[in-house]
Amino acid sequence: MITLPGDGRPHVLVLDVNETLTDLSPLAARLAEAGLPDHLLPAWFAGVLRDGVALTLAGGEAAFAAVARDGLRTLAARAGTGTDPEQAADHVLAGLPLLPLHPDVPDGVRALRTAGYRLVTLTNGSAGTTRAVLDRAGLTDCFEAHLDVEGVGRWKPAREAYAHALDTVGVPPDEAVLVSVHPWDIDGAARAGLATAWLRRTPQPYPATQLPAALEATGLTDLAHRLDAERRLLDPGGDGEDADRR
Repeated sequence: MITLPGDGRPHVLVLDVNETLTDLSPLAARLAEAGLPDHLLPAWFAGVLRDGVALTLAGGEAAFAAVARDGLRTLAARAGTGTDPEQAADHVLAGLPLLPLHPDVPDGVRALRTAGYRLVTLTNGSAGTTRAVLDRAGLTDCFEAHLDVEGVGRWKPAREAYAHALDTVGVPPDEAVLVSVHPWDIDGAARAGLATAWLRRTPQPYPATQLPAALEATGLTDLAHRLDAERRLLDPGGDGEDADRR
């Protein structure tokens, strides 16, 4: 259960973007069009995250697009098909602003906003890409800000990345919830003092070695329902389950 000061509910939801809001699967077709093996999409994206986080740990700094381009160059070199690495990278990366949202996201975002939550996005990718995707879906007005980590030069799950989001919205860690599909993101936010909600979009189990999420949901609409249920349960006015027991 998520318990926060005041009215017992979170005030700000900080939403991860890649795979949490967006569906990366169309990039597989772009890999194939560029002459690269489409089944390597998960490995490529995992490698981007690995290398970006490794740079942060080592004290280095690089933008998501630069790290992603390096990974695509490597794939092109290994493919051995004569594919031009730069053209392949250009073609795949051009698909990022065109990615679709997961089906639950539009209704889920609107439900959370209608319920009074302040919404911001925080990505290791580009805030401009996030804005393009959400603009296309007509969700721009539901968010206060779209944030990335370039300003602080530290990829999530570094504490500074979450602090950047908190500073932007002007709330302490215990008044915000990080929402993500990535356990490593949940773990990092929890260690930075935020409450957390894990979106379990696949059957894969949550790693036992990482701090667990305070709340688990199957998508954003489910998250909206669960947060509403907790709010009613904690409502001192007694319109939730507590009232039913009296």
